[in-house]
Amino acid sequence: MLRKTLAFAALSMASTAALAADKEPPVTLNKCETSYGTVALVDGDTQGWTKYGLSSPRELIAAMARESGCFALHDPASGKPATFLMNVIAGDKEEVDQAIEKAKGVAMEGLVRSGAASGMLRGIPGGGSMLGMFGGFGGKKKVVAAGIRLISPANGQTVASGSGEVKKTTISFGNGGGTIGAVASGATGAAYAGSKDGQMLIEAFVKAFNGISAQGPSLASLVPPPAPAPAAAPAAATTAVDTKMHAAADLKSATLRTVRAGTALTPTGQRQGLFVEVQDSFGTKGWVSVEDMR
Repeated sequence: MLRKTLAFAALSMASTAALAADKEPPVTLNKCETSYGTVALVDGDTQGWTKYGLSSPRELIAAMARESGCFALHDPASGKPATFLMNVIAGDKEEVDQAIEKAKGVAMEGLVRSGAASGMLRGIPGGGSMLGMFGGFGGKKKVVAAGIRLISPANGQTVASGSGEVKKTTISFGNGGGTIGAVASGATGAAYAGSKDGQMLIEAFVKAFNGISAQGPSLASLVPPPAPAPAAAPAAATTAVDTKMHAAADLKSATLRTVRAGTALTPTGQRQGLFVEVQDSFGTKGWVSVEDMR
């Protein structure tokens, strides 16, 4: 009888140890010793947070930038363009995977050309699998996913991308929640932290942000120097309807950002067919249909 009891106890201890080993450690926000530049936050096309009755996560991402110290928020009043345009998306895993996959090739190609890829991957835990980090996640449980693209305003190229997916949140939102609690302290953050779906989205965004900040040391080599200021600033134009800013004068080209009706844009003087090249207050250049302008 004693042998059976001891055997059962040993089996229980082994099972408990195995479960503890399999348990994913809580996600924390990465910190940076120095800022890698200024970021202007914009919503991407895949705005999955609306499925859960939540507003834009831009306030959350701004809080992550401040808490991490990795980026400073762009001030339009400074008269200077942002170093990066931070494009934020969320939704089903497949939607986010597809959006990030389009940007991944450009980002990694730039890293390889700059010679920074190998050094960066050596300095990141698990970095050897970074080229495949945006692949399929699998599983049958509900998956909430988020992605962040870091875009150079000078040429519209994606220079870095990060992705995160969550089946069950590992973050504790009680007792302040450390840096995560600070991120969720605002009005938008409180709304996210108040629901299970919102909590999962917060963790997914933290993972995506960490993926971006881990590439920080290599970002400087991927951003071209700012173009010289024009001799005279052209007159501003305004969008008449909600529209999109494209990377080229073609509706099938990549979308740099969505633009709301009434947004002031500055034409560069370039025009192709029914498209005109414009620049927004963040310093991003792209092409907009003249039919959507007034």
